[in-house]
Amino acid sequence: MKPLTEQEIRAAFVNTSKGEAKRLYVPRDLHKEPWEELDYLGWRDPRAPNRAALVFGDHALILRVPSPGAERMRRSMCSICSTSPQGGVSLMVAPRAGKAGKRGDSIGSYICNDFGCSLYIRGLLDPGPGGRLPETIPVEDKIERLVANLIGFVSRVTAP
Repeated sequence: MKPLTEQEIRAAFVNTSKGEAKRLYVPRDLHKEPWEELDYLGWRDPRAPNRAALVFGDHALILRVPSPGAERMRRSMCSICSTSPQGGVSLMVAPRAGKAGKRGDSIGSYICNDFGCSLYIRGLLDPGPGGRLPETIPVEDKIERLVANLIGFVSRVTAP
């Protein structure tokens, strides 16, 4: 993933108003991200625990997530990277872009709470015991699958 600036991220939001995109929390330490190892960037808003964001390609999405403690913590599998990290997986819900989102339509996907998918599949972040099922496919194929899953999710959110 190419390094992004705060301004590029704010301009990429597709499922929220421009005004809200300007007010959203964006991490200040973007320069510390391991950009060359990331397929997408995601974070939780420390000021609003039920809000998160995901940036993939030219699109940034605002996500609703369960408030801490609202969802029972159980070991589930991420729909993006097929990992079951110790930090958990949550159903993250994106309002759809455009008129559908204004009507209240949304798309959900189970995603790692720490947005560590890219690092998990590359073996750069340990998901904990039993966090990854043994696979014999090369890392490049895992990356391809992760990207295809992200494309599917973002496409459903942005579809007219």
